[in-house]
Amino acid sequence: MLLKAAGRSSTDVGQLVGMCHVSVNSWLKRFKTSGLDGLKTKSGRGRKPILTKQTDTDAVLAAVKANRQRIQLAKADWETSRSAGSQPVSESTFRTFLKSLMADTNAFVDE
Repeated sequence: MLLKAAGRSSTDVGQLVGMCHVSVNSWLKRFKTSGLDGLKTKSGRGRKPILTKQTDTDAVLAAVKANRQRIQLAKADWETSRSAGSQPVSESTFRTFLKSLMADTNAFVDE
């Protein structure tokens, strides 16, 4: 915003900050209409999570309890219980979800 206020072109500002002139103009328009609040990232942006704590926690934990020593078997067991047409989940995504569940569980234990 300051570079544009100093009289620089959108293309020049874009090159300096690493974005295209269209993005610079978009940010400028958001600033003019809403001020600094217009520059904040709005909720709902980005990729939606494949696994959510509200819907998948119980099923994932049950699968892990049944196959404590083998994450691959737990993932396979959990996938068979999912509804048909569900988006596939990689093993790394499954592990990351488990880690987030364990972090939440450990937060309660530490209190």
